[in-house]
Amino acid sequence: MAEAFADAGAQVWVADMDRAALQGCPEAWRKTVLDVSDEAGVASLFAEVGEAWGGVDTLCINAGIAGPTASVEAVALEDWRACLAVGLDGAFLTAKHAIPLMKAQGAGVMVLTSSTAGQYGYPNRSPYAAAKWGVIGLMKTLAMELGPHGIRVNAICPGAVEGPRMEGVLAREAAAKGMTRDQVYDGYASGTSMGRFVEAEDVAGMALFLASDAARLVSGQVIAVDGHTVNPDPKI
Repeated sequence: MAEAFADAGAQVWVADMDRAALQGCPEAWRKTVLDVSDEAGVASLFAEVGEAWGGVDTLCINAGIAGPTASVEAVALEDWRACLAVGLDGAFLTAKHAIPLMKAQGAGVMVLTSSTAGQYGYPNRSPYAAAKWGVIGLMKTLAMELGPHGIRVNAICPGAVEGPRMEGVLAREAAAKGMTRDQVYDGYASGTSMGRFVEAEDVAGMALFLASDAARLVSGQVIAVDGHTVNPDPKI
């Protein structure tokens, strides 16, 4: 997303817990090491954004962790809370502290990352699915509250996205189900009508559209970028 917005000419500010990843970002980007579940840190970030930029036009609320891969009765409460703290509390805190900047300028766009797990649920991923369902409820409420202030809010629901994070999910699910990584991968892919994983660029392209004037009356919407999920729990 950051690369797509930068390529489109936007000034970019990225926040992440991964200091090494931030150091690898382009010099022109502003960067902040941040735990989104820490309200003091989030508040400090947006105070700094306000001082440096005076406002924020587009906010991509994208932080999340996969959480445990286990049946509900086997999920530890601390793992449940950790997943929701990042995926849902983090989304709430990020929106909360960006809102004053957007209200002051009378405009803005928020793009929240949910998941197809937030539309259908997913077995053995209860904390993640609960967080992503919560993100959709938060988005709908934000859209209602903020529309009168000229602020649009939408949620993107990616399917399985190619990359290191999904590889970790595949490995954990394969171990939990006694399957190979490729079998789990094929199960995810076969659950879509297009029979393939999503690329990060597909999600970024939708975020760019939602932030553009072409989407000026698009708000409160849940938009899947998933190759059309037809079976959210494919059996292999």
